[in-house]
Formats: sequence, C-alpha cells, structure tokens
Amino acid sequence: IVGNGQAISFWCESWLQSTPLKDAFPRLFRLDRRKRCCISDRFWQEGQVWMFVGDWIKAPESVAGTHGAGLVLPRMGSRLGRINELAPSPAPIHRPSLLATRGGVTGQVGVPDHPEDLHKETLVIFITSTWQDGNPPSNGVFLSNWLNESAEDFRVGSLLLSKCRFAVFGVGSRAYGDGLFNKVGRGFSAKMRALGAVEIVGLGEGDVDEGELDREFGVWSEEVVRVLKSGELKANESSLVDDGSDYDEDEEEEAETEIVDLEDIAGKSVRKKDMGMVESNGKKNGEKVMVTPVIRASLTKQGYKIIGSHSGVKICRWTKSQLRGRGGCYKHSFYGIESHRCMEATPSLACANKCVFCWRHHTNPVGKSWQWKMDDPLMIVNTAIEEHKKMIKQMKGVPGVTAERLSEGLLPRHCALSLVGEPIMYPEINSLIDELHNRRISTFLVTNAQFPDKIVSLNPITQLYVSVDAATKDNMKAIDRPLFGDFWERFVDSLKALKDKQQRTVYRLTLVKGWNTEDIDAYSGLFSIGNPDFVEIKGVTYCGTSATSKLTMENVPWHADVKAFSEALAEKSNGEYEVACEHVHSCCVLLAKVDKFKINGQWHTWIDYEKFHDLVASGKPFGSNDYMALTPSWAVYGANEGGFDPEQ
Repeated sequence: IVGNGQAISFWCESWLQSTPLKDAFPRLFRLDRRKRCCISDRFWQEGQVWMFVGDWIKAPESVAGTHGAGLVLPRMGSRLGRINELAPSPAPIHRPSLLATRGGVTGQVGVPDHPEDLHKETLVIFITSTWQDGNPPSNGVFLSNWLNESAEDFRVGSLLLSKCRFAVFGVGSRAYGDGLFNKVGRGFSAKMRALGAVEIVGLGEGDVDEGELDREFGVWSEEVVRVLKSGELKANESSLVDDGSDYDEDEEEEAETEIVDLEDIAGKSVRKKDMGMVESNGKKNGEKVMVTPVIRASLTKQGYKIIGSHSGVKICRWTKSQLRGRGGCYKHSFYGIESHRCMEATPSLACANKCVFCWRHHTNPVGKSWQWKMDDPLMIVNTAIEEHKKMIKQMKGVPGVTAERLSEGLLPRHCALSLVGEPIMYPEINSLIDELHNRRISTFLVTNAQFPDKIVSLNPITQLYVSVDAATKDNMKAIDRPLFGDFWERFVDSLKALKDKQQRTVYRLTLVKGWNTEDIDAYSGLFSIGNPDFVEIKGVTYCGTSATSKLTMENVPWHADVKAFSEALAEKSNGEYEVACEHVHSCCVLLAKVDKFKINGQWHTWIDYEKFHDLVASGKPFGSNDYMALTPSWAVYGANEGGFDPEQ
C-alpha cells in the first residue's frame, strides 16, 4: 500500500490481483519508483471496509515539518452503519482513508486498544457516533471511559496530551434532543482539551436524519486537510480552537474546584435532584452529615463512589492497569501487592489539612474532630467491596483484561486506606481494620500526622504511613496549611507514636521543587524521632493550577532529582538506611533500614501477606521482621527494569 501525500494507491503482487483491492483504486505502480512513500504489509477487512497500517519510509516534506508522520484514526461505528459509509472509497476526498493520505500520513485505523499511549501520538482524528441515551458505540466504551476518568483524575494532570493534536467528527441524530445529539463527540473534544491536547479544527457534527452527512463530513475533512497542509498547525497551534466552546460550558462550570470548608457549605445552591434526603445545611433527619449534596456532587464527578454519609471508594488507575497486564503500582514493586486486587477506600472523607499539592483540589470537607453522623464499620466494608466489584466488572471486555485477572480482581486482597481525607478520624477505625483483616485483606493506612492519640490506639496495620511533607515548622505550615494551631507539636508526637508501633512503618515524603527539596539535613533529623522501617520519597504530581494551588510544572521534580535527593538522604543516615527500590513511572524511591531488611546482601521489602494474617489471627505480639519476603531483582534500586514487572 503506497501513499504519496496526495492520494493512495496499491502496489500489487500477483496474489493480490484476485482480491477486491485490485479494483479499489485505479492507479497501480512499482514501489521502487516512489521517492516518498508509505509501505504496509498489514491490511485486513472489517465488513466492507479495508483497514491498513503503514510505516513511513520517508515522510512528505510538506507534512514532516508540521506534525510528524503519526496519525491515529479511531473510527467508532454506529448501529445503522453510517460510520462505515464514511469509509475507503475511490472518489470522494472526504472518505477517512483518503483524509489520512491527503494529510500526508497514514497510521492505525480503528479504536486504540491502549488509550494510555495516546500521549505518544502527534495527531489523532476521531470519527464517532453517539448511540441511544448518549452512549458511545460498543467498541468505543473503554476509550470514552478512559478519557472521562483521566480528565477528572487530578493525578493524571492537565498536560498529559499536550504534544497531541486532534480533531473530532461526531455522528448522531438531533431527534433525540440537543442534550444527547453528538454527546460522545462533544465529550471527546472536551476531555481531550482538558488533558492538554490541541484541537486543530472545530468539532464536526453530522445528523444522520438530515441527508447532509456526506456533505458535512466532506466540508470538515477539507478543513482538516487544509490546516495540515497550510502549516497553521505549527504556526498557530495555541489558538486553533477556542477552549471555551459553548457546548461544554455547563460541564466546565460543574468541574470548577474550590476549598469546601464546613463553614462554606451554608448558602450554596444545590440542584434538587442532588439533594436526596440531605438538607443543604448538611443535616439528615436532624443529624449533621459529612457528605453534603455539594460535596457529593463534586466527589461523584471525580469518580468516587460515596458510601453512607462519610466514606468513599474509587478504583485506582493502577488497578485497571494491572488488570490489563500493563504493570502495577509502586506498591507492587516495593511490597509485592497485586495491584489488580487492591481496593482504594477511606472511612473519612474529611481532613485536617489543605495541602497545596492535594490532587483532590480540596473538594472534600475539613475539620479538627469528628462531629458528624457515624456509619457502622461493617456496612462500610461491605458496601466498599460491593462498589469495588461493580467497578471491576466494568473492565470486562476491555483490551488486555483476561478472565483470570478479572476473577482475581473481584476478590480484593489489599485495601489502601489513603484515598482522600484522614482515615484515623473515624471513631471506629479499629473495628473497620479488624473487619478487613478478618477477610484476609491487608491494610495500608496513611495518616497526615495530626492525631497522635489515634496512632497510639491503632490496632496492628499491615503497613502504617505518616505523611512527612516538610521537615521544618515554617515549611509545613506553608505546604500542608493545617487547621490546628499546634500542628507542629502534633506532627512530632505522631512520629513518636510511630516509633512504638511493632508493625511496618513508613515516612512518606512528597518532594515539591522550590518548597522542600533543600531540607535534607532537617529531614534526616526526623529519622531518630519515628525510627521508620521505610522512607518513601515521591515527586509531587502536577494537577493543574486552580484557586487552591499555584504549583506549576517547575515544582515537579524529575525522577533523577528524586534519586539524587534519596541518595543524599540515605548518606546522611550514616548507613542506617539505604536506597532499596524504585518505580520510575511513579517517580518514587524507597529507603529501607539495613539491619532489618537487608539479609545476606539481599533486600526483603516485600510482604508475606498470608503470614501477616496468620500472625494477626493468633492474637500474639509480632513485629515487622516476622512477615517480610524477598524483593525480586527487577524491583531493586538500579535494576534495568526500573521497578517494572517484566511479566507485565
């Protein structure tokens, strides 16, 4: 298959003469006579549509200078086949396959199996339909869900697709009403822009009922080709399309994030359909509830499943990643959890800090003490598991997800009590932990070190974390923005309480360039207070600017910066700690105590989870060295794999 940037033709070998391709285009010629061409030996038929993937031998000069030679052309079908009619054909310029070659590039035609790789593309053109009730077509469900979740997940950031240019043409029927017409195409456009991609032409829309679909698609296609060939894409990429398109104004207004303090809730207008039985003043049947309609709407939009009146659960992107065989989180590398069997939850959505780097953008409530209606811990655990299972079941049929991994995912074996808020604020936290352990679900609990008495009274945790966001009082005040006036004293007392815990303990450091990366001496001075088993050091995740955070990409350290900081901090410990593991993708490094976890020159940072549950069930005292396991070579610091599991 040969494309020269102006048209598409086929170079036929003898076996091809008997296929429908011989009549597809009138011009056949020898490949060795083309100076600039695309060659492919991968083509197949989907219905009456011929698909192919090409590799450039030499890109056309008119295109290479603007956007490179990569094009992904996802084509998502309709029940009535109208999308398939916008398919390869010898004559009209506006057929998608000719759109690719007129633009001077060819690439994958079809829906990407791995939308996580979209950031590698320079140009993506979406042609999609909207099905009944505003849903995407069956082969576009995962892509649609991924875009929606990524755009709402502050950990992903608003620059993920900043190097990607795109255009969208949507097909639908206005007979279903303006609210549903081309809902999928409009959503793709909005979410791609939310992830930093640049829209090269305005959203194209075609109505299947008006008889103008071919003409509308033709006009839109010609505009795409004109922009690609004119060089406007390179010269004026920052202002190609106004980000304030009318069709998603309401959506962007709903996505606004702000600090939701308890004292801010009164007076906020709430849509009646979101009210339920909760009054706008945050009370239900006279009792004060933590999750008001305002907070519920905000957290639900971010993908949280709200449990009762103060708890939540959400599926982690790493859970989905390992379900698809695309790698686990840093906890998989450092501690051996099965990421696809991990449930991320919290029994308290409230927090006592307003950290500048919080990727939740402060859409959760804040408070100094528990002052709300309290739900039963058994109900919280049961509902969390059920909601988690529902989210796992939605991964069925997603590319890469096997029946075996899906069935494993439906049986969670780990619970990260670090979703949002401060879990130890929940008065029945010990009962909740016991219930999880009774089901042989391990616990990873993160506290913000403002409730030392709660740490003292905690039952054994598989691994207990304390967030150490700063090493000095002034820096902590600036970074964590705590509610307590005696925040520093509470922080120090929390570290002291950690020292008396017999199970695995961790300092979690989040590095923010320009804020806390120069405090190596001060950080090392905190080691003796809490004597943690491990120190996790992670670069801050850029979440975009907002009214609550002015962090920019300049504040985000590279993995090399995190490594340098970690090595310097380990050196300051005078041999007590060494760098043990790393997870390059998460920009995360682990320090571990040498005398406990390095045995005969080999690290033992992984956890024997079955042994831990047996120890808990015995009721006898035990320590962190009683349930450690050997760290695999690929997870050790400096390994070529960089913390990536080679089996994934």
